[in-house]
Amino acid sequence: MSKLLSDQYDTEGACMVIKSGSHDTKSQMWTEQVVSMYIKWAEKLGQNARVAETLRNRNGVSSATIEFEFEFAYGYLLGERGVHRLITSSTSSEVCSASVEIIPLFLRASPDIEVKDEDLNVTYPAEENRRLAEQMVRVQHLPSGITVESSGERNRFANRIKALNRLKAKLLVIAKEQKVSDVYKINSKNIVEPWRVEETRRYVSKGQKMVVDLKTGLEILDLKSVLDGNIGPLLGAHIGMRRSTDAI
Repeated sequence: MSKLLSDQYDTEGACMVIKSGSHDTKSQMWTEQVVSMYIKWAEKLGQNARVAETLRNRNGVSSATIEFEFEFAYGYLLGERGVHRLITSSTSSEVCSASVEIIPLFLRASPDIEVKDEDLNVTYPAEENRRLAEQMVRVQHLPSGITVESSGERNRFANRIKALNRLKAKLLVIAKEQKVSDVYKINSKNIVEPWRVEETRRYVSKGQKMVVDLKTGLEILDLKSVLDGNIGPLLGAHIGMRRSTDAI
């Protein structure tokens, strides 16, 4: 599939941020399953996927960040962006959700972009919430309103650097999506966060256990296999759709 990936950042690694759609036990348990699905996918490829950060409580996982440190990970996983829903009843009334965000992880050099210090608001969430990691750093880009976090490094200095790199990567992608030449031309009103985009995929766990990809229309009649990391057909369908769109 890598031969089909030719977009600007397709060859880079990927940083995936997964967040539970709510604070209830079922949603956080579902988020943990989604994290496991992507880790297993990377393992089946023989590649490195590192859970860099996890915010866990007794119910499950409320958020997690996975770093895929291998070439083409971003191109493979870009189509996963959006909301992933687990449907646990035939009436679709019981639904758990997790949002997935994909950011390029630059493998060879830091993102080539300058962000002014005066445009940043850097805070340390643990000062207000003792349950959070002491070394966590949160960075907000004031012109765009974009906020990123990092807590997986040993100290605040290292987490600040990582958070800035994530912010720069995110700004580059948004500038590309909005077709502007400079990140300072980004229209903050047109930024769409992952939990606000259209539903990406449904995982049906009752009745005919299956997975339905709403972007491509692909259906897989084996929920267990997909959750075990066999997501290659789903990724391939997204890549094929992107290629078809680019060709138009």
